Amino acid sequence: MQDTAASSADDSLLVGADVRKNFGALTVLDGVNFTLREREAVGIVGPNGAGKTTLLNVLAGAYRPSAGAVYFKGGDVTTTDAAQRCRLGIARSHQIPRPFGGMTVFENCLVAATTGGGLSGQRAYQRCVDSLELCQMIHVANRRAETLGLLDRKRLELARALATEPRVLLLDEIGGGLTDEEANNLVDTILVLRGRGLALVWIEHIVHVLVRVVERLICLDAGRIIADGKPDAVIADAAVIDAYIGGQGAS
Repeated sequence: MQDTAASSADDSLLVGADVRKNFGALTVLDGVNFTLREREAVGIVGPNGAGKTTLLNVLAGAYRPSAGAVYFKGGDVTTTDAAQRCRLGIARSHQIPRPFGGMTVFENCLVAATTGGGLSGQRAYQRCVDSLELCQMIHVANRRAETLGLLDRKRLELARALATEPRVLLLDEIGGGLTDEEANNLVDTILVLRGRGLALVWIEHIVHVLVRVVERLICLDAGRIIADGKPDAVIADAAVIDAYIGGQGAS
């Protein structure tokens, strides 16, 4: 099952066109066509090894596709690296938090705002304050980042991404490793971002958390999209169920 009601060209924000990614003889993405519209929240699910994080890396600019193209706001960014895409408005979080050790929480955000987002002066400072407040981190702004627990490290990942003033936020399993209560706490923050019109692409294994936020769900299997549509319909799709059952042992 795939939703063929593609967005019109004028509201397409981030597009992957026939994206393929090979690592040697291994094909990880096999002709993926992906469109994210303005203000849209899209979830990506699939068994382990389906190509989910690889797709996120291609969209973020960490990987260059072996074939196909990536467009942002109508411009071809296929050969644009991750740092340049961040300046353009594409930010991401990582599944395993990567704080800058030896720096405070606030300094971590300031690096993101200035180096990642290209902001400076009072605008950069205020953006960091706003991001930390939104992510409930302002009370630990002067703590060294490496002393944080997992939930606060996840919050810092989100705050750093927001400090770059993104148009699109790419989230890679931000709920991974958290309790249901902690994951739901992060969801509450992400819902605030949705209310502000930020476009989201979110990979997550905790599906009941994911569907609280996203309006559209994509399932990848073996590097191909096998379902794309409303979350309830995708979850109930026979091909999706088979992919998860058959992929339980995949790495």
